[in-house]
Amino acid sequence: MNDWPEGWSDNDRGNRYGGGSAGAQPESARVMRQVRRGPAAPPSGAGVPPQPSYVNGQGHGDYTNARQTGYDSGYSSGQVYGGDSGGPGGPAGHDTRGPRPAPNWRRRIKWTAISVVTVLVVTTVGTYFWADSKLQRDVDLSKVIDRPEAGEGTNYLIVGSDSREGMSAEEKKELHTGSAEGKRTDSMMILHTGSNGDTLISLPRDSDVEIPSFVGSESGKTYKGTGRHVKLNAAYAEDGPELLVRTVEFNTGLRIDHYVEIGFAGFANIVDSVGGVEIDIPQDIKDTKSGADFKKGKQTLNGEEALAFVRTRYALANSDLDRTKNQQKFLAALANQVATPGTVLNPFKLYPTLSAGLDTLIVDKDMGLYDLASMFFAMKGVNSGDGKSMNMPISGSVGGNLVWDKAKVKTLVNELKNDEKVTVSGN
Repeated sequence: MNDWPEGWSDNDRGNRYGGGSAGAQPESARVMRQVRRGPAAPPSGAGVPPQPSYVNGQGHGDYTNARQTGYDSGYSSGQVYGGDSGGPGGPAGHDTRGPRPAPNWRRRIKWTAISVVTVLVVTTVGTYFWADSKLQRDVDLSKVIDRPEAGEGTNYLIVGSDSREGMSAEEKKELHTGSAEGKRTDSMMILHTGSNGDTLISLPRDSDVEIPSFVGSESGKTYKGTGRHVKLNAAYAEDGPELLVRTVEFNTGLRIDHYVEIGFAGFANIVDSVGGVEIDIPQDIKDTKSGADFKKGKQTLNGEEALAFVRTRYALANSDLDRTKNQQKFLAALANQVATPGTVLNPFKLYPTLSAGLDTLIVDKDMGLYDLASMFFAMKGVNSGDGKSMNMPISGSVGGNLVWDKAKVKTLVNELKNDEKVTVSGN
């Protein structure tokens, strides 16, 4: 039987494309009746290799014989390349890639830690600059003249003003603040921080003080002292924070390093932002002017209630002296609440608290966030028993004004200047 197509002969193959002769030319498309798969024919004269038979569906004969003869027909028998070495789909059915290496957990933990630290650093730095930009540094202590020499430790003058700035008529009614124009001081305290414990000293608003020579904060004009005596809160009403600092320094001999002031609305907002402040009220209090209506005992006050509590004086036996004690007690409890991990580590509490406080705080031009944080932690220490709280020592009164005990005040100031443990007691 002739294996070649009809009309072909072995001799004709010599002139066909793929025959191996030097003059071989491709067969034209018109006469190319069949295209065979496989490699080119062997060199001329080598003869025609035996052709495979198709028996029982086996193409190209025995696979083993092909390997022995070195002849590759080019026909795919269904094997996948690499199958002979155990690759996927091969006779062995094994993966030649080998086992996947175990995860490098040390490397993963390292990069996770680096990522977390980076996020924390960026967040902390961003929070710092955001908070620092919100501080209202409106008080210029460089305008204060004839100042005492600085001592050891740091002294803050903390003022609670009755400013109603930014409050609506409804808020004024709700907080029982009234609608008086201008600003006055409802509370004034000196906080001394040092290495021998922190001391919080209230200065009653009705304290009898002398107004010294001073430079007007707005006019820049020098006003000579005339020996005029007024209540301490009148100094603030007359020319603001700079004159108040000048008056406190003149009458005590203690240098004030930083000034911090907060108004009604800001105080109430801070209390609300931390979810209220728990405090133990020593007696039943009812005061229609401040809006206070409390029963004796431990309870949590919201912003409105807290403001009423620290402003109450007419319902107290010793009026302003008892009120200053309540103010100290509550402010220390507030600082303790603000400095807890539940507030500091919770962004849903921390940012509203910072925003509520920083939006209404007025500080001196040299005040930084570090100084502010030191002040709060010192007040927390006073509340936890690590420091001392007291009123300025009083010896009596004249014309309705409270007169300071000069001897005790001198001893107190010397101890604060030298950062010694305070031995003086107040009223």
